[in-house]
Amino acid sequence: MGGGVRDLLLGREPKDFDVATDAHPEDVRRVFRNCRLIGRRFRLAHVHFGREIIEVATFRGMHDASEEGKRESENGMLLRDNVYGTLEEDALRRDFTVNALYYNIEDFSVVDYAGGMKDLESGVLRLLGDPEQRYREDPVRMLRAARFAAKLGFSINPACERPLFELGDLLEGVPAARLFEEVLKLFLGGTAVHAFEKLRHYGLFGHLFPDTEDSLSHEEHDFPITFVTRGLQNTDTRVREDKPVTPAFLFAVLLWEPARLLARELEEQGKSKYDAMQQAGGEIISRQVARVSIPKRFSLQMREIWTLQHRLEQRGGKRSMRLLGHPRFRAAYDFLLLRAESGEVEQELADWWTQFQEAGEEGRGQMAATAGADGKKKRRRRRRRKKPAAE
Repeated sequence: MGGGVRDLLLGREPKDFDVATDAHPEDVRRVFRNCRLIGRRFRLAHVHFGREIIEVATFRGMHDASEEGKRESENGMLLRDNVYGTLEEDALRRDFTVNALYYNIEDFSVVDYAGGMKDLESGVLRLLGDPEQRYREDPVRMLRAARFAAKLGFSINPACERPLFELGDLLEGVPAARLFEEVLKLFLGGTAVHAFEKLRHYGLFGHLFPDTEDSLSHEEHDFPITFVTRGLQNTDTRVREDKPVTPAFLFAVLLWEPARLLARELEEQGKSKYDAMQQAGGEIISRQVARVSIPKRFSLQMREIWTLQHRLEQRGGKRSMRLLGHPRFRAAYDFLLLRAESGEVEQELADWWTQFQEAGEEGRGQMAATAGADGKKKRRRRRRRKKPAAE
């Protein structure tokens, strides 16, 4: 059902397959001993086959608010949603028509109650029901609209597109932990750049990353800041090449600009580069987790990547050799490459570290010694520089 059927019809390989049935979760568990029931808001059955998990959901129906109390909060967001129903009711409750398609294994047909096949052929994303009401029921649907438009290359139906420009404030009522999961789906699916562009076009990105949005409105040396875009391009490339991408690196990219700018302000106030970045990183992450949560295991790695940038700029001597053994060196080096690509640091610095890694032990020793000697000469020249005479 849903995305798996949609992707197959588009000639894409589905990420996974979900199953919908009229059987209740307890019935599924009686049939499959390798089944676990999960969920509070709505019970689901997870059937385990080795490392694979097949998610089995019972058809959901329409909720009668008069039977079980208040269904929605004041802004229209759904509070409970756990009523079983029929296949047709389940289809008509889904968000987009192209996600309301079912493959019937009994007669090998595609079941379509919502006109999803027509929209699939036209390349259009269209919500079922009144768009504004559906967004108010669950504001995350706005992010899903941007994600599917980026992923599938579809246009958004005009009636469904207009509220995106107006209802972004609703995202501030979504739990930060849920938004963390949505951000990963947006930016780790191989279309991060397109998703980023869609979010900024509709004014949604600023509700997720307000400090980053503010920093991107500035220019440096008359050029727009391109670091985030280049970082997301790098992420897309790694996903396409089936290389690992950690959320820590993704969030380090997304929050680097505000952290860097704040660190620069702190340096101007007299703090050392290292201390300035430590303080700036802590403040930016603290503000960010109020909107989109970042698990501590990732935020700690982010701060290491950021603070290592100063050490990478201080090449030469034994410290360069020691830095190679740091557990976060590779991530920090990749981060440095992005900074060089965006013109924030000299390309020569990134090239030096590339050559340093490729050189043998003897070659590294020579490079470290030469860089260390050059650094000492530069520091001596700065100390010898005479102050201008007072007028």
